[in-house]
Amino acid sequence: MESKTALITGSAKRIGNELALHLAKNSWNLAIHYNNSKAEAMALRDYLKSLYPTQVFKVFSCDLSDNAESLISEVKKEFSQIDLLINNASVYSPSSIKETSAELLDEQMNVNFIAPFILMRDFANICKEGCVINLLDTRISKFASDYAAYSLSKVALSHLTQMGALEFGSSIRVNGIAPGSIIAPLGADHDYLESRASRTPMKKPVGVQAILKTVDYILDNTHLTGQILYCDGGEQLI
Repeated sequence: MESKTALITGSAKRIGNELALHLAKNSWNLAIHYNNSKAEAMALRDYLKSLYPTQVFKVFSCDLSDNAESLISEVKKEFSQIDLLINNASVYSPSSIKETSAELLDEQMNVNFIAPFILMRDFANICKEGCVINLLDTRISKFASDYAAYSLSKVALSHLTQMGALEFGSSIRVNGIAPGSIIAPLGADHDYLESRASRTPMKKPVGVQAILKTVDYILDNTHLTGQILYCDGGEQLI
């Protein structure tokens, strides 16, 4: 059976990299997207080619802050079909409402919401069928303003997830995953995840495997659409 193709934005590093490794292991061809991490994207491509020589792995550069409209069409030229779009790439900057500049608001909204909107639109118009998974954040359930622009961009994306599921109907399923703290930020203490997890009902770090298992669940359950699945150890409850 011919392998399916997935486009994962921001797939060179961190959670995007883990998603790429997982899908490749499960026989997916991959469109590996990056903006600044060219070396990491190329290294990932070469590594996957060495592991799975019969599958296809190609790298695509795109600045999602101002050029998202080119990405789907460029990937479609290289692959006969894109079966899965994972909107993973995001920027994450702390700032309260009072401290948020217009430039910061634009940056967070452009990458975290407007780019996924454009990619979903183009996926629907060009690819016609398949599945979309949007990476959200447990913050969408809260009103804390310490990451105001980031949180609002993810709230907008969660609403778009359900709006897209309604509009695209049976041809394209659209779901979201809202994780808690999965990977520690750069420069964080080694006990960062344990400390965050201690404040959740389950009191244990979530881990990347929870995201990967949720992706598998979404892909396997062909009647699941318009759902936001929280992988946060119950953090959204507090």
